[in-house]
Amino acid sequence: MSKKLLLDVDCGVDDAQAIMLAVAAPGTKIMGITCVHGNTTVENVCKNTLRVLQACNKLEVPVFKGAAKPILGNNINAGHFHGEDGLGDAPDPDAPGLDLLQKEDAVSAMIRIVNENPGEISLVATAPLTNLALAVRMDPSLPSKLRALYVMGGNTESRGNTTVCGEFNFTADPEAAYIVLNDYDCPTYLACWEFTCYSKLSWEFCDAWLSQDSAKARFMSRIFHHSRAISQSEGFEQVFISGGGLVSCDSYAMAAAVDDSFVVESDRYPVSVELTGTHTRGMMVVDTVGFLKKAHKAFIIRKVDMEKFEQMMMAALK
Repeated sequence: MSKKLLLDVDCGVDDAQAIMLAVAAPGTKIMGITCVHGNTTVENVCKNTLRVLQACNKLEVPVFKGAAKPILGNNINAGHFHGEDGLGDAPDPDAPGLDLLQKEDAVSAMIRIVNENPGEISLVATAPLTNLALAVRMDPSLPSKLRALYVMGGNTESRGNTTVCGEFNFTADPEAAYIVLNDYDCPTYLACWEFTCYSKLSWEFCDAWLSQDSAKARFMSRIFHHSRAISQSEGFEQVFISGGGLVSCDSYAMAAAVDDSFVVESDRYPVSVELTGTHTRGMMVVDTVGFLKKAHKAFIIRKVDMEKFEQMMMAALK
C-alpha cells in the first residue's frame, strides 16, 4: 500500500528539496500540493512548485493556490536567503505557466482530499500554517481523519532565525501556528529549528549530492547557488547554531513522513505558541511539566537516522 502524502509548502529552496525527496521515495503517492505565502509571495510559491514538479517529470500532481497572507499582521518573507522569487532568482525560460494550477482553492482541496481518504493522508507542512488553520476552522473534524501531521517549524530552545526567539514558519503566522498546535489532535511530529541545525549535512556531502549527473541535480545546483553562498558566508554560522553545513530544514519533516523508521529519538510533550510577547511572539512553548493541562502531546523530533537521510537526499536528485 502506498503512503499518501498531502504537502503544504511556501516553495523556497528547502521546500524544493523536500518535494523532490518525496517524489523520489518509493511507495509514496503525492495526492496534492497546497501553496501558501511564506518564503515569497503565494503566486511565486505556485510557480516554484510547478517548476519543481516539472524538473521531476511530475506535473500531473495537482497544485492548489492558498492563503496570500497571515491570519493577522503583515507578510514577512525570506527573499534575502532564498532569493526574491524563492528559488535563488535563477532564470527559467521553460517554467510552466500558472494556467496549470487547479481551479479549486487550497483550503477546500485540503478538506476534500482528507475527507476522501480518511485515516490515510499524512499532511506535511513545511510553511507558515495559515492554510492548515483555515482548514480546521472550516472543518473541525479534519484532524481526526488524518493519519498524521508532520510540521517543519517552531523551536525548543528559544533560538530564533527570524526574530530573537522566533522560527520563520511560526513567526510568519503565529495565530495559525497556535490554532494548528492546539486543534490538530492527530499524531503530530515536529521538526523544529534547532534540531535541523544539529542534524546538518556536511558541505562535502552537498558537493557529491549536487554533482550527480542528472537534470534534477543540475536544476538544484542552479536554484541552490544563492542560498548556499549565504549559508557559507561569515556570520551566518551563528544563525545555524552549530557550525557550517547543509541544513535542508523542510526535508527532515518530509523524510519522517516518508519513512516511519527515520525518527530515532523524540520527546513527547504538549506544545503551544506564544502570541503576545515583545520578543517571544511566534515562539513555540514546550510544556515539560503539565501547566497547559493539555491531553494531546506532540512528538518533538530529537534524532534521526542520518545515513538514511543521506540516501533519501541522494535519491531525490538521481
